[in-house]
Amino acid sequence: MSYLQRGTKEFHLANLALFAAGFITFANLYVTQPLFPQFTEQYGVSPAVASLSLSLSTGVLSVSLILCGSLSEAWGRKRLMTISIFLSSLLTIVLAVSPTFETLLLLRIIQGFVFAGVPAIAMAYLGEEVHPSSLGVAMGLYISGNSVGGLAGRIIMGTMSDFFSWQIGMVVLGVISFLVSLYFVWALPASKHFTPRQLKLKPLAKSLFSHLKDPGLICLFGIAFTLMGSFVTLYNYISYKLMGAPYHLSAGVVGWIFLVYLVGTFSSTWFGSLSDKFGKQKVLLTGITIMFTGALLTLPVHLFIKILGIVIYTFGFFGAHSITSGWVSSRAKKDKAQASSLYLFAYYFGSSVGGTTGGLFWSSWGWNGVIGFISSFLITSFTLAVTLIVLNRKEKMLEDHLQY
Repeated sequence: MSYLQRGTKEFHLANLALFAAGFITFANLYVTQPLFPQFTEQYGVSPAVASLSLSLSTGVLSVSLILCGSLSEAWGRKRLMTISIFLSSLLTIVLAVSPTFETLLLLRIIQGFVFAGVPAIAMAYLGEEVHPSSLGVAMGLYISGNSVGGLAGRIIMGTMSDFFSWQIGMVVLGVISFLVSLYFVWALPASKHFTPRQLKLKPLAKSLFSHLKDPGLICLFGIAFTLMGSFVTLYNYISYKLMGAPYHLSAGVVGWIFLVYLVGTFSSTWFGSLSDKFGKQKVLLTGITIMFTGALLTLPVHLFIKILGIVIYTFGFFGAHSITSGWVSSRAKKDKAQASSLYLFAYYFGSSVGGTTGGLFWSSWGWNGVIGFISSFLITSFTLAVTLIVLNRKEKMLEDHLQY
């Protein structure tokens, strides 16, 4: 059975289908992020409490990813991803009729569980079905779907809340997501290299925890936690900064600033290609350095420089994320879905912890406090990346020594 390779029709269809699945998942996951200031005003909650409409979803998502990754080892990849995207679309429509903020949070918790059906499984599907020589590009294209989805959800919500209401925005996004889900079902090729396993909890738990014995994977999980924790913190509270003095931008205008996500569409694919050519180590360190530079550029008051900093920061993040996510798939020799689910557990748990904790820094020290918090996470990411590189070199030296 052949693997999917660049230049073939099947490779093209698989990538477009997973691009669509990433679009749906991330458009709906981050749909409340540009609404935090409106939640603060409408419901009388603090910025940190408003951020729970995202943090609770990502927190539940981080835990349920492990379950869904294990279930997919028994039930198959495409089936679970299909259920996930259709239910995600439906729940976004239901959010539009939430009578209270507490009801909205409850629905977002349920939605967080449903979202888990795509991220870990999609990476495992690519790891199993795509030829290693094409995996970097394929992973990058999938991540680019995530960035386009995150962009579309924010722009739709910001624009609709300006001209109509955020409730109408929810309905519009839910309908679009449902239609894209139909395309996914048609386009994604069936798995050829997946071998189902019996759903026995003890063996699954044993294989799951076996990944935690690999120090290289532990480093990758730590990088995921700190990168995503820093990234979501910046986007959670930049709306408060831009809608306040001295800018006083509207929710719709702030929503369009998320257009900078398009640079993530490019950088995730480009960094994937660079990693195939120059190696993952150098490209990952470059991505983190770019993020740190962008974060510092958001400190000046001038709006153009601040937006430029956001663009650079976003460019570096999606590039670094595409490298680390692909690295997990290549380092895990078996049970790839479980390894991916552990990576994404750390990724979204970092989003949940960082996203809400950042609100405390915003309330206490303003934007300078937010950037200080982000910087501490990025320094940790860089340190873990260097540790991983040193570990890989030692493993390569040992392998070469054993061969001779």
